Amino acid sequence: MAGKRLWSALARRLRGRPVPDPLRPRTPLRDHLRETHLFTTRAVGALVVILLLTAVLLGRLIYLQVLAHEHYATLSDKNRVDLVPVPPTRGLIYDRHGVLLAQNVPTFSLEVVPEQTGDLEATLRALGRVVRLSEADLERFRRRLARRRPFAAIPLRLRLSEEEVARFAVERHRFPGVDIRARLMRSYPLGPLTVRAVGYVGRISEAELARLDEAAYQGTSHVGKAGVEKYYETLLHGRVGYDQVETNALGRVLRVLARKPPVPGEDLYLTIDVALQRTAQEALAGRRGAVVAIDPRNGEVLALVSTPAYDPNLFVGGIDPEAYRALREDPDKPLFDRALQGNYPPGSTLKPFLGLAGLVHGVVTAATRVYCPGWYVLEGSQRRYRDWKRTGHGSMNLRRAMLHSCDVYFYDLAYNLGIDRMSAFLARFGFGRPTGVDLPGEASGLLPTRAWKRRVKGEPWFPGETLIAGIGQGYLLTTPLQLAQATAVLAARGLVHRPRLLLATRRPGGGLSVLDPEPAGRVTGISETHWQQVIASMEAVIRNPQGTAHGLAEGLRYRMAGKTGTAQVFGLPQDEEYQYKPEEIAERLRDHALFIAFAPVERPRIAVAVVVENGGSGGRVAGPVARAVIDRHLEREGLLPIPDRARGERQ
Repeated sequence: MAGKRLWSALARRLRGRPVPDPLRPRTPLRDHLRETHLFTTRAVGALVVILLLTAVLLGRLIYLQVLAHEHYATLSDKNRVDLVPVPPTRGLIYDRHGVLLAQNVPTFSLEVVPEQTGDLEATLRALGRVVRLSEADLERFRRRLARRRPFAAIPLRLRLSEEEVARFAVERHRFPGVDIRARLMRSYPLGPLTVRAVGYVGRISEAELARLDEAAYQGTSHVGKAGVEKYYETLLHGRVGYDQVETNALGRVLRVLARKPPVPGEDLYLTIDVALQRTAQEALAGRRGAVVAIDPRNGEVLALVSTPAYDPNLFVGGIDPEAYRALREDPDKPLFDRALQGNYPPGSTLKPFLGLAGLVHGVVTAATRVYCPGWYVLEGSQRRYRDWKRTGHGSMNLRRAMLHSCDVYFYDLAYNLGIDRMSAFLARFGFGRPTGVDLPGEASGLLPTRAWKRRVKGEPWFPGETLIAGIGQGYLLTTPLQLAQATAVLAARGLVHRPRLLLATRRPGGGLSVLDPEPAGRVTGISETHWQQVIASMEAVIRNPQGTAHGLAEGLRYRMAGKTGTAQVFGLPQDEEYQYKPEEIAERLRDHALFIAFAPVERPRIAVAVVVENGGSGGRVAGPVARAVIDRHLEREGLLPIPDRARGERQ
């Protein structure tokens, strides 16, 4: 036995294996209990991990398939289904008698699908020989090309003429990827006649995109830029619709799956009367000026004219740069809205309001007399404040001072009132602040006060400035709309309505919804006697043979109250030997002509303010414009017989 062990040890040593020590006790090779426990522990741990991972997987599956099913189904559908916006049809605009002022007309546009044209630049050059393409058209096309997908149609030229459509139809086979598409474009059939009220639409700018609700304007390319088109954009625009379309991986439309139709915008009926607009424009006879007519009973703006005007249709499709430059550089400023934004000294048209202030504050009575030698001098001063009549008017009371437009009487009245009471009283008639008319961009005019001059000029108020303000000159400024509003308040004996242009709306498929007038308050604290005294003096301006507007009385078939005004464009020297001679002064430096009026006196239906730039005499130039507008309105209201010349015009 010992020999075998020795031999076995020798053999293992020869094979390089370690030889066990025969004297060390032998141990078992495995601990089955320990290994079993270790295996069980590891198996349980692995099972727990597997169960936890399985639970996480099941939870995720439940979240994806149940809780977030709708969200991920939508994301999945977006890989093949897309929503294409369908722009709504813009609402129409009418005048108070149903005359169409803004419409949507079908036009033809030339559109290009870039990926189908092959050589795009060669195609554009060839198209330019078939239809007229300006540099502006090409530049606009390239800007859109950078933002659109190559398979999307891009407008190249809008509003093709019938001749151009016919020429392209003959050559169409030569232009793959180019086609003509019918669109609805905004059109203004009366053009410049109603542009101040209606305004116009134009392409949406980047600044407007940042301001507008992107979802509401998907697919819309135009937005209101001025006038009612801008102020009532929300009503006119409507609500966008959507086509649910199936697309391929590149986004190309394969078919329409469903449609949500757009909701057209509401139609608007304005208070404007086109016949009055035309009468006012014709009466201005090409002069620079403005006419505003308001119904004193409800604040409805019957006419809003500023001349010269411009054609709003030029701006709808994008105005040519040369045409825009010509409008902008025109010395007559056709783009400037004189009725809404023009600031003019009111001149003597302020005198009825100042006379009323004097009566209310007890500074004068109807019988108070002031002697007019042709000038007025403040106590302790040598400066003479001249009257428009160098020889003076003699002894004046309120009625005579109004019909003669005596400056000296109102110098004295203004001085005794003081600038504080004067400004506070005029503010009650709306001077110095916007009227709140439903149009964008209204100017506020300027009603000076001591605090205003100290804040703006850094100077105290001087007594001489009060005198100048008393005849509507100096710092005092008003817009034609403000002047018409103040005249309407005077005609209504203190009842104030906010001027408005929106008369009624009509929803798609619905009836008319007429808006109620918006009373803005009342000028209180004025007795009926004081109202009557001032209005009677204004009526004498026209009826009395000595009145400054007596020329309007010829053939007058109703009672009209009015007041002439002349506003200086530049300061005149105080030398009493100086005499103003319009014929020796450049045309644009001559006085502005103003006139305010309302009629009939006993039951006012219309109040008018007229400003004719550099027109000179208010009675000779501005007065006939107001008379023509009032005549026309009363004819259309049935208060006067309609002359033969106008029978065919009545709507």
